[in-house]
Amino acid sequence: MTPRSYLFVPADRPERYAKALASGADAVIIDLEDAIAPAAKERARASLADWLARDDAARVIVRINAADTPWFEADLALVRSPRVAAVMLPKAERADDLARIAHPCLLPLIESAAGIDALREIARAPQVQRLVFGSIDLQADLGMAGDGEELLLFRSQLVLQSRLAGLAPPVDGVCTAIDDAAALDAETQRARRLGFGAKLCIHPRQVDAVNRGFTPSADELAWARHVLDAAAASGGAAVAVDDKMVDKPVLLRAQALLQQARDR
Repeated sequence: MTPRSYLFVPADRPERYAKALASGADAVIIDLEDAIAPAAKERARASLADWLARDDAARVIVRINAADTPWFEADLALVRSPRVAAVMLPKAERADDLARIAHPCLLPLIESAAGIDALREIARAPQVQRLVFGSIDLQADLGMAGDGEELLLFRSQLVLQSRLAGLAPPVDGVCTAIDDAAALDAETQRARRLGFGAKLCIHPRQVDAVNRGFTPSADELAWARHVLDAAAASGGAAVAVDDKMVDKPVLLRAQALLQQARDR
């Protein structure tokens, strides 16, 4: 099952790990990077290492520190644990940095101008499973003030390069409005319309809405079945559904929606 929601939890709060895993998120990211102050990095890594060493079946993603930081090498040793399902590399800007991570599942976080510039190379690097959009950091790097049409070009590039590289649809950035359901829904629907397949979450309250947003609705599934039934009944002849012509792209869309529902 390809995750729809990725929930962050700070590595220095081990008491929150179990809550995050029980939140309903499709994947949990234990964060050694932005959520941890420099002075707390070593303690946070030790807390995570202790938890990973226990006899438990839970598997998590770990966001390590960037390749140009003093914590990178120690983080690499940590993620060799079999309980680390994937490694998220922040400030991903070079395929060479990804090659230094000996893990079969990598999630490059694209959040700088240099990362956008190297997107094609990064998407095709070995072991890359999915691209992740760091919208807030990219705004800061480019001096942008908005998260809407200002970032449309860059979101579209992640979708395009993911498709060309044969990756799963990319993961959209966080919604910082924790208690604004309308804002979260709007961001999730925008991401889905653009071709994203998941979204980062910063609080457990965001998980259900994100999961719903990336799951075909009952109306969408009813439409998909109607389209496929009408096409099958036509015997290959041209057919219209709801006054709209059904051609191959429409059939593919209907099939994809039903497949998404089966995959859940």
